[in-house]
Amino acid sequence: MATSITVKAGPHSRLNSPVTVALASPLDTSKTYAVRCAEGKTVPAQIVKAADGVQQLFFILPELAAKQDLTLTVVEAPLPLNTLKLEQADDTINVKANGKLFTTLHYGGNWVRPFMHPVIGPYGSNLTRSYPMVEGVPGEPKDHPHQKSFWTAWGDVNGTDNWSELERGHGTIKTTAVTILENGPVRGKVALALDWLSDKGEKQMVENRELTYYQLPGNDSIVDLKVVFTATNGDIKFGDTKEGGICSIRVASSMDAKLNGTIVNAYGAIGEAETWGKRAAWCDYYGPVPGGVAGICIMDHPDNYCYPTYWHVRNYGLMTANPFGLSYFHDNPARDGSLVLKNGETLTFQYRVFFHASDTKQAAVAERYHDYINPPKAAIAAEA
Repeated sequence: MATSITVKAGPHSRLNSPVTVALASPLDTSKTYAVRCAEGKTVPAQIVKAADGVQQLFFILPELAAKQDLTLTVVEAPLPLNTLKLEQADDTINVKANGKLFTTLHYGGNWVRPFMHPVIGPYGSNLTRSYPMVEGVPGEPKDHPHQKSFWTAWGDVNGTDNWSELERGHGTIKTTAVTILENGPVRGKVALALDWLSDKGEKQMVENRELTYYQLPGNDSIVDLKVVFTATNGDIKFGDTKEGGICSIRVASSMDAKLNGTIVNAYGAIGEAETWGKRAAWCDYYGPVPGGVAGICIMDHPDNYCYPTYWHVRNYGLMTANPFGLSYFHDNPARDGSLVLKNGETLTFQYRVFFHASDTKQAAVAERYHDYINPPKAAIAAEA
């Protein structure tokens, strides 16, 4: 019995776009699969289960021109030599894509908050700053030691600073459970259960964080971040401050816009003066690294609170999605951006982070954003 899938590009061109399709009939999970194009080329596929238990097939669509359709056939196929792998060690998970380390997730209690470092880009060089995890890297400044590569934090949670690591006191984010939800040939997913603690060590709320890693052909990489806050210990006030970000990146120092890097947002604004404190659906930060020019784009999801988000993005290398710091961004104390989450309520944020070769235009960041929020449509065409 052969299963055919029809994929419709819609109005946007597609390149290495994640696709998920619900299967009408379940596949044998003891076997491995690929999808084959008409010309015979195959790409690996992975069986995943949706929340309702329905079996789905996931794969990366290599390329499809705008307004075009493509029919693919699901076939049994051996796993490729290099598959995406999540390897758990002591308080870390190494993510390997295309046979090489892409990033390491650090979640141990020796750190104030979880983070990912390094994040290896298209030329084998790190795209995020190594300080303070690794000291002595040439050209790296030692400012803002709390800005650890790729992380989540907020600077005013019921008055607690859970952004900085200042000696006067700060909050912590403690990992209580780690679960590898998926570990397949093209996609892996990790779930972290986290307690947000005050500067006195008191539990304030729970965060459930999911990180989905994709193995793409070529040089680019993507990570999907989902953050769910739950007010478990009374009401939670996310205070109005610029010091925080739900999805935060500190770029490699050679990419800093104060040197040879560039900040660009979805409206075409360039540099800190035009992008800091402004709202946009995405923000891209690119610049030179060993091997060539590379960039990192954070993409905001339309379902997020305060979409399109405000950006706390600096020429010195910080880029973070900040939905609450309105009084700072508008330079108006009357514009209170704080949000109260009542006891028992939840608040969800989703982002895609796109690590790419070349600059914003050459990487077609605007089109890749539509791969995220307006993905190609896929459906089972036939089973015979």
